[in-house]
Amino acid sequence: MSEGDEWPTGRLLSTAARLVEHAWDDVLTGYGLTHSRLVILHLLAAGPATQRELARRSGLEEQTMGRMLRGMEEHGQVLRERDPADRRRSVVTATDEGRRALAAVVGSTSADDLLADVLGGSGHDAEEFRATLLHVVRHFSERRWPQGRGAGAAGDDPPAG
Repeated sequence: MSEGDEWPTGRLLSTAARLVEHAWDDVLTGYGLTHSRLVILHLLAAGPATQRELARRSGLEEQTMGRMLRGMEEHGQVLRERDPADRRRSVVTATDEGRRALAAVVGSTSADDLLADVLGGSGHDAEEFRATLLHVVRHFSERRWPQGRGAGAAGDDPPAG
């Protein structure tokens, strides 16, 4: 028996998720991104949004989103400006640098590519595996955030990657 054969499914799932995330983060680092920054840029691809909207759509607290946006501003990936109609709100826009980074990642290696060899070698169909993961995410998002607060719960496609 090899490592993991006797692990419960929950442990296998969380371990697999962490290992895939580490591999994906290694790819993203080459583009000056993190997984969180990629999600934000993906959300901003549809156009400017308020900090509150970004927090809601990504399932994060506004304070956490504010810290992430500060880091992205420092790297020239987003621009935050006060909403002229309501000075209490910040409107966030992806910069040219942010859009270039997103396009470069989407146009090159993806998380699907990272898993292709693993899934192909195991006899699993990549599209079927992806559909199963999407079902799991939607199911547990709806249970956790019945009012549509969580990632994907608002009808958004999953982020690139």
